[in-house]
Amino acid sequence: MTAPSIEVKDLSHWYGNLQAVKEVSFDVYPGEILGFLGPNGAGKSTTIKVLTGQLALQEGRAKILRRDIGREDPVLQSQIGVSFEEKNLYLEMSALENLNFFASLFGIRDAGSAEALQRVGLSDRAKDRVSSFSKGMRQRLMIARAFINKPSVLFLDEPTDGLDPVTANQIRKTIREEADRGAAVLLTTHNMHEADELSDRVAFINEGEIVALDTAERLKLEYGKRSIRVRLRDGDGVREEKLPLDGEQSSARLSELAASPDLMTIHTEEATLEAIFIHLTGRGLVG
Repeated sequence: MTAPSIEVKDLSHWYGNLQAVKEVSFDVYPGEILGFLGPNGAGKSTTIKVLTGQLALQEGRAKILRRDIGREDPVLQSQIGVSFEEKNLYLEMSALENLNFFASLFGIRDAGSAEALQRVGLSDRAKDRVSSFSKGMRQRLMIARAFINKPSVLFLDEPTDGLDPVTANQIRKTIREEADRGAAVLLTTHNMHEADELSDRVAFINEGEIVALDTAERLKLEYGKRSIRVRLRDGDGVREEKLPLDGEQSSARLSELAASPDLMTIHTEEATLEAIFIHLTGRGLVG
């Protein structure tokens, strides 16, 4: 069996007396995207910062590519890519110069920087100074920089936060391409749609604890309730009726509604990840 690229066991972290992460355990395998889904302050970013060495490992164990974290390791650092909410780009350099400089830190001469910029929709601004870039453009450049060394492990913290829908979809496509190449991806997000679309598995994290970890499909089957939404004409207006998908009473009522001359549409619905998160934690994904 393939060994996990990221191995985390009972990871905990404190800020003073506040325990931000509480005995978190998970694995991420080559080619897999694990979505960390939770509201701001749930412990997502802290977990990534510990794994990438920005915060000291206080308690628990963690390995990346079978190497222990928590120590200076140039070999390991050369095989990971990171993108955080905080932008640490060189503003007086161009986008192309930023990528070429970062690649040079890994000893990469032909980094394919122009291609990387094209992947994130910045090829037309390659020679412009980053100081002239909008927040969204800087975010895209951070993503391109994370990919530049063709990493075996990617840590992406809210990678599409603040991006317009078209650009966000483009970034998601590049993330999936990296996973298809074989990279293990740990993706933090509070965006339910993004987690559902991108992730092979989802970890719900709340108040520093993982409360569920499985594929989105299995979580929906275990905790969700399938239903049917029927829309009918009601005089000059429209009325809706929602029925559980299972059960004899629902079947009889659905047959009755389907035969109605006022029927407009019938749609099946499944539980959303956000609804399941609320069911498990009593709180939403935002805030």
